[in-house]
Amino acid sequence: MRTSTLVAASAGTILTGLLAYAVYFDHKRQTDPEFRKSLKRNNRRLARAVKEEAEAQGAMQRETIKKAVQQAKDEGFPTDLEEKEAYFMGQVARGEGLCAEGSDQIEAALCFYKALKVYPQPKDLISIYDKTVPKDVLEILAEMVAMDAGLKLGSFTSEGGSADNHDLE
Repeated sequence: MRTSTLVAASAGTILTGLLAYAVYFDHKRQTDPEFRKSLKRNNRRLARAVKEEAEAQGAMQRETIKKAVQQAKDEGFPTDLEEKEAYFMGQVARGEGLCAEGSDQIEAALCFYKALKVYPQPKDLISIYDKTVPKDVLEILAEMVAMDAGLKLGSFTSEGGSADNHDLE
């Protein structure tokens, strides 16, 4: 027997076996109620595991945000007007750079949060953030603002509607 004939026969046998298994699996899936139940059970188990993982990741992100806000408060903020202005410009520039890179959204939101803390009219700055900051970073910033009881802003939403709710003097 030639080698090419042997290889062709082996490949044909393997292909026939795979096809037979696919037909068997499909038949079993369609006719066996226990098999269908086990497939559904496995799918539900997988969906539940994915959901739990997402919840755990969300809780971990909230904890990271909480630590970042506390660390920013512990570092303190400038009090002199010129220092505040330079600090504000530096933090906004750094936040925009991090947003452009897309690498660390929490750090970018923290920069915008620090700038918000020293800005004289935070509500006006939030309306600017609504238009310029990416939605993911803005949502993290909203969580940071919610965690800071010392920052009085009224209602803060990332829906873009907060720009219309400002009271003029």
